[in-house]
Amino acid sequence: MLRSNLTPPPPAPAPLSPPSPPSVMPIRVASVPASHVYVRHLAPPDGVDDGVRRLPDPPTSGRSEQSQWWPPRMLDAEWVRRHHDEFDVFHVHFGFDAKTPDELRELIGALESCGKALVLTVHDLRNPHHVDRREHDAQLDVLVPAARGLITLTDGAAREITARWGRRPTVIPHPHVLELDDMGRRQARRDDRGGRPARVGLHLKSVRAGMAPTVVLPALVRAVEALDGGAVLQVNGHAELLEPGGKVYDPDLASLVHGLGDRIDLRVHEYLTDDELWDYLASLDASVLPYRFGTHSGWLEACRDVGTAVVAPSCGYYADQGPVETYVLDEGVFEEASLGEAVRRALASDAPTVSVSERERQRLEVAVAHRRLYESLLG
Repeated sequence: MLRSNLTPPPPAPAPLSPPSPPSVMPIRVASVPASHVYVRHLAPPDGVDDGVRRLPDPPTSGRSEQSQWWPPRMLDAEWVRRHHDEFDVFHVHFGFDAKTPDELRELIGALESCGKALVLTVHDLRNPHHVDRREHDAQLDVLVPAARGLITLTDGAAREITARWGRRPTVIPHPHVLELDDMGRRQARRDDRGGRPARVGLHLKSVRAGMAPTVVLPALVRAVEALDGGAVLQVNGHAELLEPGGKVYDPDLASLVHGLGDRIDLRVHEYLTDDELWDYLASLDASVLPYRFGTHSGWLEACRDVGTAVVAPSCGYYADQGPVETYVLDEGVFEEASLGEAVRRALASDAPTVSVSERERQRLEVAVAHRRLYESLLG
């Protein structure tokens, strides 16, 4: 069941080169947010200067250092009016779900009055935290037509955006999630994993609206038990979800999970640090995404970074985002047999591994693409 580690390495790519001369005029970007890992990795690798300067997130009182950008103060129209001379381009990624459509119209009015271009990256066409999609759709109906620069991560999402709003966005893929040094270390550790059963992971976290654990988990138990040669199903969940008294305690899900006994390897814990999360992902042979709706996934990219196969649902554009094994799950249908087949395929062959050098080159290409888009708006 274990995937072979004998796949020959890809040929070494040509050396990286800067996208533009060191003397290029800086472009100042108010990026909402700036500290999110996705946004941080839009900058080129160390040693390369693309001339883009992203403003730091204005701190929000009462929040942890990790999430101090939430709710994003840059999305306040008054912040734009006060700080418009500090940036050239205003780029929205995440956080606008904290704003009503009317507040977003006020933001756009402030940007227009200050002569600043709005860039929008459409990460989510369906908000994974909202059961009802109408609020997110209304927010996109304000932002997408107003954006002078429009980006998304996959061709599939681009086609949907074109169908819904009549605009064709620039497609720029998701960069790596792990730091490049962390990628190399964890990929190297995978070479010494022989002699143990295959390990399939289902991570419940604290369950957001787009997840369907009560549908996927029982079927996944049966699928793993049916595998030839044996395998382990590891289920991770936050204590606040699975222990009585937790902030988001779900008694039905907790009963289901605990009732499975030794049919699963259950790990109940607090929120993992980044290092703990990367170690967990790297310990798996396959990670199953239990989403009934969604669009793109940073989790998928982190799995690619550590060399772990991804079993993804048919909803959203996960298969466009990277190599995955797909099973049928969306808001209206679930095919259990397809889940079992996808898990078998994921364990029977090598996960397509993206190398550190490939991720480094992709990150440079991503940075160049953003720089060129910004330049086109300021031209």
